[in-house]
Amino acid sequence: MKNRIKDLKKIAVVCLAVFALFSMAACAGGEESGKNLLTNKEDDRKIVNMFSPMEKTQPDVENVARSASDKTVIMAEEKQNVKMEYITYTAEDYQDKTYDEVCLDRARNNMDDIYLLNPDTIQALGEEGRLMDLSGLDCAKNLRDVIKTANTIDGKLVAIPQEVVAYGMFVNKDMFDEYDLELPETPEDFLECCKVFKKNGIETPVGANRWWLETFVLAQAYADLYNGGDTEKEIAELNSGKRKYSDYMRPGFEFLQELIDKGYIDAKTAYTYEAIDGEGPDFMAQKTPIVIAYWGAANTDTAYGDTKFELQVIGFPTKRGQMPVLPMTGFAVGANAEHAEDAMRALDTMLSDEALQVYTETNKVISPSKNVEVDCVPALKPLNDKIKENVYVLATNASMKVEQWGNTCLIVRNLLNGATVDECMEEFDKLQEESLKK
Repeated sequence: MKNRIKDLKKIAVVCLAVFALFSMAACAGGEESGKNLLTNKEDDRKIVNMFSPMEKTQPDVENVARSASDKTVIMAEEKQNVKMEYITYTAEDYQDKTYDEVCLDRARNNMDDIYLLNPDTIQALGEEGRLMDLSGLDCAKNLRDVIKTANTIDGKLVAIPQEVVAYGMFVNKDMFDEYDLELPETPEDFLECCKVFKKNGIETPVGANRWWLETFVLAQAYADLYNGGDTEKEIAELNSGKRKYSDYMRPGFEFLQELIDKGYIDAKTAYTYEAIDGEGPDFMAQKTPIVIAYWGAANTDTAYGDTKFELQVIGFPTKRGQMPVLPMTGFAVGANAEHAEDAMRALDTMLSDEALQVYTETNKVISPSKNVEVDCVPALKPLNDKIKENVYVLATNASMKVEQWGNTCLIVRNLLNGATVDECMEEFDKLQEESLKK
């Protein structure tokens, strides 16, 4: 059972990068072999090897559909006179190695220069001293504080993303208006809205999947810590065992259990649903008024970017009001990379304000640079306003010894599968005990 939970955790964290950063269809995969690891052709420029899950093998081919990230790579190639050699891990299924497993192996063996990392691999490699300190890059001077907080280990900024991923509640504002409901601010508000929907024949007010219900928990768990508490002190006390993660998590788990007990979430169905594919059709058909998703889903017609109703994206209910939840991924450079100097220069260009402006305008996302802003779609304005006010909860924080996003996701899944709240809290206590032994 312990090994199974570890495997599922890896899948959960990989899916963060897949759904929230690059919106790729597969997030973990087959054995490390020639058919999975792909490189592009060589030329006479200085080489920088970049390992990522991106489906990209020939950067020089003219293609108007290049991703936003590809555009920044091209800028780095031109300005720094380097050739970015893409090495990708192509997913097959969940039976063999995950992207994270392959990434850890390659980084520990200094096989590449730049890596696109998920939160748990950022944390693991950073703690092992295998990642360069990026704080001296010019681009780091312009970073939002949230990036530095999430990806700093032992005083070193070890990873920088190209976008700030934000999760929120996607709500059908027309359905709320139909029943004279205000958009919920607190857990109590949320329960009342669900009660009214249920009373009026809406079978399942909250459409949920097996990946993202942890956002409810994390929002409630850390609303005070990141918005009014002494964040560094509290995290230090968690890391030392003076405070317990389970004490923070319990209110969120009790809230989810109440939603399940009252039939506002269908736990059995959520446990089998994949993100968006499962609950999405009912939300789009206006059979359920609330789902959970990440910022980019509001920009994507294949997700929730083309609704027949007024869509609004708001934060999760907490005692401090609506709270966005922000997980963090990032690009990093191996501490012992063969082409470390060239890689650092290339990454500095990819993450410069100029490059991030291109990336942000293309994807309509939140930039990691405090100098780069783009207009978001109207549906995202409530969530964006909160983030501009620095109101948010971090779902990933490299300075916490217990990894948050993947672990919370899997323990929530235990709850969906019938575990009690107390049993779930015991899992957090075990994780904390294990972290204290390291």
